[in-house]
Amino acid sequence: MTLAETYTNQLKHVAAANKRMLERIPADKLDWKPHAKSMSLGRLGMHIAELPVWVNRLLEADHFDFFATPYKPNVPDSLEQILQEYETRLAAAIDALNQATDEQLQQYWQLRKGETVLFDLPRTSVLRNEQQHMVHHRGQLSVYLRLLDVPVPGIFGPSADER
Repeated sequence: MTLAETYTNQLKHVAAANKRMLERIPADKLDWKPHAKSMSLGRLGMHIAELPVWVNRLLEADHFDFFATPYKPNVPDSLEQILQEYETRLAAAIDALNQATDEQLQQYWQLRKGETVLFDLPRTSVLRNEQQHMVHHRGQLSVYLRLLDVPVPGIFGPSADER
């Protein structure tokens, strides 16, 4: 099995659980926040939906510079927008991984802020970190759903709502 196949399989596994969680977002609660410092429910859902783009960024260049491409939060108008964004970004990420070679995945990649290098790691490490980033935000989303009394889907086995 190639590295690309390994990472594609892992991404698909994480993605399936992410989708189950995203589908539970109440469409009428996109502006809801559990705390003033928190992202809104819709913004958090959209952030999760956007995260697969990092696979493409990782494979299309040898670095990404936050100063050259400033981040602009995408605030969704609907749950459908979140789900569509996720499907589009995920399909593009899987396609990019399917075209990657083991040699390319072992090369180093940098995340920068202008001249400051935030990290310089093998692409395989960055792929793993990105999947962990998705899982982190999926965990946040599960708490938001619980606080809204929305049944939480099982991820690594049944949830308290699925017993």
